[in-house]
Amino acid sequence: MSEPLVIIGNGMAAARLADELSKRALGKYAVAVIGDEPRLAYNRVLLSSMLAGDVTPSDLELKPARWWRDHGVTLSYGRAAVAVDLDRRNVRLADGRIVPFGKLVFATGSQAIRLNIPGAGLDGVHTFRDTSDVEGLLRLAAGKKRVVVIGGGLLGLEAAYGLVKAGAEVLLVHLMDRLMERQLDAPAAALLKRLVEVKGITVRLETNTAKILGEHAVEAVEFTDGSRVDADAVIFAAGIRPNAELARQAGIAVNRGIVVGDDLQTSVEGVYAIGECAEHRGICYGLVEPAYEQARELAAVLARGRGAYTGSVVATNLKVSGINVFSAGDYLGAEGGETLELRDDRLGTYKKLVVSDHRLTGAVLIGDTEHALWYLRLIRSGERVAAIRSSLMFGPLDYERRAA
Repeated sequence: MSEPLVIIGNGMAAARLADELSKRALGKYAVAVIGDEPRLAYNRVLLSSMLAGDVTPSDLELKPARWWRDHGVTLSYGRAAVAVDLDRRNVRLADGRIVPFGKLVFATGSQAIRLNIPGAGLDGVHTFRDTSDVEGLLRLAAGKKRVVVIGGGLLGLEAAYGLVKAGAEVLLVHLMDRLMERQLDAPAAALLKRLVEVKGITVRLETNTAKILGEHAVEAVEFTDGSRVDADAVIFAAGIRPNAELARQAGIAVNRGIVVGDDLQTSVEGVYAIGECAEHRGICYGLVEPAYEQARELAAVLARGRGAYTGSVVATNLKVSGINVFSAGDYLGAEGGETLELRDDRLGTYKKLVVSDHRLTGAVLIGDTEHALWYLRLIRSGERVAAIRSSLMFGPLDYERRAA
């Protein structure tokens, strides 16, 4: 008889785990997926494309309903899990239903951080995290509203671009001295800022929000330097927080996220965590690729009792505000690596490669990201690049000719 395996969360990590289990352990588990959003699992990476009008909600679905049925997965979406009883090995849902499990996986993702400032609860204050957020932002844009986006990371830039493209007037404010400071060095961020402003987004750096003004709804935003701007809406895009409270209440070890080992198991035997809610070796990854890698390794653990996740080389390879952006590895050269740079402001392109001990250890690309995946493979493999150093900046063609 198949062992009941319950996955709490119906996002990208859960969908990938279900897919991997169907390939490695079909029939071994009776898989049940529980999610609080009232729809099938979808691709959150495409939310900005939905906001910009480039894709429809149906384009976001990762798997059609038929796939889940054909692979024997029981879906309970639109039903939040509210409690986990580790002694009785069951999950209680908001509607009172009890779901038993033999093994349990937390794939609960994360939530947008709302700044604790006056006015944060006013009508017109939004986040940018799911399809319902996008629907609200589309209504704002349709009304040609003035919107302040707080946060100059990936989410903030994507929200700003989607809103501008949909017709809103957007000011993006960021606390740090450059955009996407966790993924880009200063020259790359400066170029990205210029390209973003060409798209119609006004950017203010080193700007701290003091309060949101209005009696019942947003009317203006005031900053700590005393300046203010009129606004009809505010978008919080200043970071995410792992959804770990359900695990914490159950007595599972939690730091910033749900603590897991290399086997993705939590402090409780037979209970696992993957994706944005998981903390592995002190790191909570807020990106899709590490979640997929964790899902793959956990499927190996569940299928064969073997598998080890040792961490991910963090990489960003996306179209940010309509601009191709890639970064991976030690892109700052913090470990004493040698840097190679190529920049063309007229074309809006920037390339920086970091080489350390004859190996590619980091890369940043703006505009031209054609060879991004090749650079990522070199970084992850640790392959020596001394023989191709002179042509490394120009991609794999010379490398492939030599290899042949």
